[in-house]
Amino acid sequence: MDIPRELAGCRFVGDKRNQIVYDMEVASDDPAVDEQLAAAVADIVTAQSYATFGPDELPEARNRGYRLSRLCG
Repeated sequence: MDIPRELAGCRFVGDKRNQIVYDMEVASDDPAVDEQLAAAVADIVTAQSYATFGPDELPEARNRGYRLSRLCG
């Protein structure tokens, strides 16, 4: 997946609208999953509704109420 310029250097990116977090470094053997993940991230960037986390770790995202997307798990 190509990472959008706005999110370069971020691994976990959250969608503020639904509290879902996506792992930008997830690798899938299924191209359809990769396409869905890319589309979800593109939608977040277009809507400007993304959140990044510091430290850039899943426990920090969960601490803020986000849950990992089924596409990444």
